[in-house]
Amino acid sequence: MKNKFSFIMFNLLVISSFSQTNPIITSWLINNTGITGRHYLSGSSTILIDTSIPANVQTVQYSSTSAYISTQGIPSFVTGPFYNNPRPVAAVQNALFKFPLNPVVSTLGNVPSQATGAANIGIFINGVALYSYGDGHSYRNSTATDVPTPNGGDGVWNRNGVLAERVGFDCSKGHPDAQSRYHHHQNPSAFNMDLVVLSTVCSPYASDGLYVINPNVHSPLLGFAYDGYPIYGPYGYTNPLDVNSGITRMKSSYRERNITTRTVYANGTDVLDGPPVSTSFPIGWYREDYEYVANTASDYLDVHNGRFCKTPQYPNGTYCYFTTVDQNYNSTYPYVVGPYFYGVKSTINMNAPNVTPITETVITYNPTMGISNFDFDKLNFKIYPNPAGELIIIQSSEMISENLKADLVDEQGRIIASKEFFQGSTICYFETDTIYNGIYFLKIASKDTIKTYKVILKK
Repeated sequence: MKNKFSFIMFNLLVISSFSQTNPIITSWLINNTGITGRHYLSGSSTILIDTSIPANVQTVQYSSTSAYISTQGIPSFVTGPFYNNPRPVAAVQNALFKFPLNPVVSTLGNVPSQATGAANIGIFINGVALYSYGDGHSYRNSTATDVPTPNGGDGVWNRNGVLAERVGFDCSKGHPDAQSRYHHHQNPSAFNMDLVVLSTVCSPYASDGLYVINPNVHSPLLGFAYDGYPIYGPYGYTNPLDVNSGITRMKSSYRERNITTRTVYANGTDVLDGPPVSTSFPIGWYREDYEYVANTASDYLDVHNGRFCKTPQYPNGTYCYFTTVDQNYNSTYPYVVGPYFYGVKSTINMNAPNVTPITETVITYNPTMGISNFDFDKLNFKIYPNPAGELIIIQSSEMISENLKADLVDEQGRIIASKEFFQGSTICYFETDTIYNGIYFLKIASKDTIKTYKVILKK
């Protein structure tokens, strides 16, 4: 019995040691402070509602082969309002996702089991779901309309949700589905942080998102696809195997087809006709409006929208997906993962109906024992407007992976107001309607570091 116990303890120690270096275990934003979700009241962009739903990831467990991520699917940044959407708020998801610790390259080819389809295809590090390009609608030739595919859509010309549902996205480019599950189809940064703004939904209120695009550094690790391979923002190393080679924007190898009618696919297959290209059905409206054109340049991605490369979290290299955007930071097809996964699709929701629960021995990951990649000194905070009027806004150019405290201090050193800068958000702001004009100081603090900024209030 003693030898058996020693063997078990030895294995647990080996597994625990391995966890300290595997990003699919250590990279999640684990809620250890009780952060709850927040959303704007339906139809309002000024009334903020705090919920009792835990935000970000609740727990991370792991074995020698798998990582188990428990999440309610709610971000810590403010969601909504969702215009043109019958679901006014995001709901609890109660999910437990099983990821492989060591992803396996698929040899299956482009088969239905490897297709990304039109539903959940990955999880961002804050526990929010990533959906594919699709929104479950396709064109019905007999009525010349887009309808839900299971209820009569032909399934031939499949609608691009990033274009068709834009008016229903909140500032963070997310929205709830028919079951009120909040998710993104694309790069999860705020609309008004793009260089060319495609949606005015951010205008009435302070913008937020999972992170802010920074073209000067390698983009952060944003999440993992259902095959276990990591997902990064749009910027990587110029030479995929040289971390000192500079930074460049990763580019999609898909392009819009040069067509005016929709009668054949890009490979020449004759199919049931879709609508002619028009203002009502513009090019790009359907997935089949795009074609893949291979490009051997190192900054162009493959058919899966990824490449093998080194990253800050994977110094020895791994296959990675990237959230593709154009030069204006506007999302470009296929947005994150291509029509088919690079690796074997194996991730499942262990809390889904008819799924066997965890049967193997697991260890709960303790972030304090892991390797933290959070560097407060690299946070490039922007304070605006300055002089300030109705709001003093703090915007971070890096992902916030730990809660920070922000104090507004007057010239006498008195704290006038305090705010929490939540992990998994990019923005914190002070309303100034009860604060007098004058000179103030913003003090932003982590556990052991403080940054101070001067701000003038002039209403």
